[in-house]
Amino acid sequence: MSTPASPTAQSDAQRAQTAEPARIALAGVHGFGLVHLRNLKRLLESGAITLDAVADPLPPEEGSVPEGTPSYADLSALLSARPAPDVVIVATPLQTHGPLGGAALDAGAHLYLEKPPVPSLAAYRELLEHAQRRGAAVQVGFQSLGSHALPAIEALLASGEIGGLRAVGAFGTWTRDLAYYARSPWAGRRSLNGVEVIDGVVTNPLAHAVATALRIAGARSETDVASVDVDLYHAHRIEADDTSTVRIVTAEGLPIMCALTLCATESAEPWVTIYGTDGEADFYYTEDRLVVRTDDGEREERFGRTDLTENLLEHLSSGAPLLSSLADAGAFMRVLEAVRTAPSPRQIRDEFVEWVGEGQAARPIVRGIEAALARAVKSQATFAELGLPWAAEQQPPAHLSLPDGRQVAELRDGRSIAPSLSPRPYLHPVRTLGGITVSDHFPLDHPWHLGLGIALQDVSGTNLWGGRTYTREAGRYVWRPDHGRIAVESADSAPGSLRLALRWEAHDGATLLREERLARAVPADRGAWQLELKSRLEAAGPVSLGGPGPNGNAGGGYGGFFLRLAPCSEPMVLTPEGEGEDAVHGRPAPWLAWSAAFAGGEAGIVLAAPPEAPADPWFVRMAGYPGVGSALAWEQAVELEAGEALERTFRMWFVDGRVDASRAAELVAAGGAA
Repeated sequence: MSTPASPTAQSDAQRAQTAEPARIALAGVHGFGLVHLRNLKRLLESGAITLDAVADPLPPEEGSVPEGTPSYADLSALLSARPAPDVVIVATPLQTHGPLGGAALDAGAHLYLEKPPVPSLAAYRELLEHAQRRGAAVQVGFQSLGSHALPAIEALLASGEIGGLRAVGAFGTWTRDLAYYARSPWAGRRSLNGVEVIDGVVTNPLAHAVATALRIAGARSETDVASVDVDLYHAHRIEADDTSTVRIVTAEGLPIMCALTLCATESAEPWVTIYGTDGEADFYYTEDRLVVRTDDGEREERFGRTDLTENLLEHLSSGAPLLSSLADAGAFMRVLEAVRTAPSPRQIRDEFVEWVGEGQAARPIVRGIEAALARAVKSQATFAELGLPWAAEQQPPAHLSLPDGRQVAELRDGRSIAPSLSPRPYLHPVRTLGGITVSDHFPLDHPWHLGLGIALQDVSGTNLWGGRTYTREAGRYVWRPDHGRIAVESADSAPGSLRLALRWEAHDGATLLREERLARAVPADRGAWQLELKSRLEAAGPVSLGGPGPNGNAGGGYGGFFLRLAPCSEPMVLTPEGEGEDAVHGRPAPWLAWSAAFAGGEAGIVLAAPPEAPADPWFVRMAGYPGVGSALAWEQAVELEAGEALERTFRMWFVDGRVDASRAAELVAAGGAA
């Protein structure tokens, strides 16, 4: 390839006619530069390129650079001493990418820039404008974007095999030891000598996971991203993050959730999950491997990959599209900017970290991190929103306390909950007076199960429960864009009470119901406390209150009051008429009692049937997951006319220690109204 006087000196036709190999210069011959050197050696041997020169302040490793290749201390000296190369590859520390890339463009070269391209959105815009002004091509080193699996994923979605795309998730569980952060002054830094570096798990080691997820979601430019939320932590004693979540919403409303760590139990191949309405696929991007799962089974495919340097050369010679252009890195730069401008990452406390290995091989493991990552992606919730014990504490909008001020539950208003989980308010954590947490939220098996609250899966065609909807037409649960939300209009708390004014909204934003919900807490005998939860639902117009049962799912008529219990062992459930899930589930009874061993000790919960509807059946799950509820519409939907109201009152007791039948009956008999 002839050396152009400027990036626009040759037309595509002229480039295609020349037989001269492209002249390449490499800035950075250590670290990832060694990977480029091996690739350039392969291209050199094929006759596709000549390695014009290399630049690095440190001499190259012996044998790493072909004999006779000129070597310079820096790129400026290289460009001053020689005719401009066709392409400059920049594989240097992140903080140098902008200046070196700009110098290469000014010299008349095209550019291959390692990821991430630059350390700020402002620097990105400046470099992009610079390249466009010079008419230069710029490739960014997100190697996974060269995978042939990506067009296969596009075809998979177009075929409808896994249905429509509803979400994308990225998982990364790697390990890094002390030596990794000791290898260079900029490693693990947010800035160095006043210059921004932003070397964290999101922006460097597992940046490919983020970039790949964005590409699959169709997000390339800055404007393709509507919002970015980051939650950043580190277990290493570094400035930057090593354990983080990133929640992205595209301009088209598609959610992307990335959960990444360098403090896993062991390193595993990272992957991106494509969630469809009828199946899902896992793309292991370092292996170019795709695993597709539907109701018909599972299949696996492996793909090849186009080398990004070769793709850049093909672009220059024939006009082939760049697979990872600087222009298409705008969406990723929105993520990097969110990381850059976020508060400094929080240190994970030592009690939640285990160190393994000796000396420079020592590395931290965040206890339970793999499960935390899985929950974060499935629920599209940050570590803080999950309420992990080492994460930033979120201040609830209100507490529920006893009249003497002892707090027994917190209100979550649901504002940040993913749309597919049907955002709504709930109480969590709910605790006994002894401090045992008996509620759970965002569990991995059903991430739309949210503490203690009231919800319905079908309110005139809107899902206000979360997850899939059971339809009579399909005869099964299906993903539909039918999720609504229950919005908190006001929340007033006082010692012993919490009063909420709520608005139940349809998936199109219309008001379906208005609710007045009052929670009152009082002490009960022998170290228990009683919660009375009153709900008054008033229809804004004719409305149908239903769910899976009325829609044809026999035995699955849940909806109304529901308490998702915390993980527990040796559970026991009973009513006056029977004991065990089969004897209790789907049957009315004046009270229901649940006892189990929870993380903090043994505890029991007693629920009294609502006096307005004592024949409402109990919904109970023990084997699959722990949960109890009172079903509002077990087999038949409840129809309300405009202005008509439905009321339910639920009394329940939270007890330290197990509860037998006599204790349950005693609590219910003595409880009365709170």
